[in-house]
Amino acid sequence: MLYLHSSSSNDKNRLKIIEINMRKISREMDSQWALDIMRKAPYITVSFTRPDDTAYGVPLSLASKDDNVWYFHCAPDGDKLDAIAVNPEVCLSAVTKCQPTVGPKDGTFTLQYRSAIAFGKAEIVTDNDEKILALRLISQRFLPKHMDAFDAAVERSLHRTAVVKITLLAPPTGKRKQYDKNGDEMKYGRME
Repeated sequence: MLYLHSSSSNDKNRLKIIEINMRKISREMDSQWALDIMRKAPYITVSFTRPDDTAYGVPLSLASKDDNVWYFHCAPDGDKLDAIAVNPEVCLSAVTKCQPTVGPKDGTFTLQYRSAIAFGKAEIVTDNDEKILALRLISQRFLPKHMDAFDAAVERSLHRTAVVKITLLAPPTGKRKQYDKNGDEMKYGRME
């Protein structure tokens, strides 16, 4: 899988291509499957690079406008925004159906999972209409039964809420380890 990536912290406008190879290709799933995992995950871990070049990953509640644009909200200052100001490139990781298990045929200790990874560019949303749209998407995803209180909540807190937009640089990749009812691992994208 090829991704565009900034070549250095000194030159944010220069891009280079980096190659990401999946070691267990038999577990790779397509990008539509990976997007479905991202939509279903209760949170997505977003990894940043802080201004001092240390890593910072935090699970966040993201919602998508489409397959390419994802949003989260946060306080108007802090580690996430400081990191984005210096290095807007982020990595998103989502996992669902994660379950430790014993391999049905060989007795090995293992883990069944469905996961997705994507790389994107983060930016702080400054337009209030887009901020409200993003907050609406997040609220509809996580609190759909409480949308009647949305407008009042936005009116009270929009001025003290930051919204971050992540635009994916390429389609996400998916990976799965799952056994069928006969105890065989479902490889090469095989579905149930």
